Amino acid sequence: MSVVELDEKGRMTVPRAYRRELGITRKVLVINAGDHLKVMPVPADPVQALRGVFKVNKPFKTLRRQAEALAEKEIGAKG
Repeated sequence: MSVVELDEKGRMTVPRAYRRELGITRKVLVINAGDHLKVMPVPADPVQALRGVFKVNKPFKTLRRQAEALAEKEIGAKG
């Protein structure tokens, strides 16, 4: 755990050990978690980091038809 100070512009420096351990390079995501902030590293190439995460065995056309049918069903339920 580290206590860091904010500069006059509200910026803080993440300690080098944390940056190295978490692979933080240039960008982080800051999330307001109510009573505290969460700071998460953003990969240099977010698209590459997500490659292979979504395993989809259906063709795009099939997925699109399913999405359109679901949207039409939701619209019908609201109308």
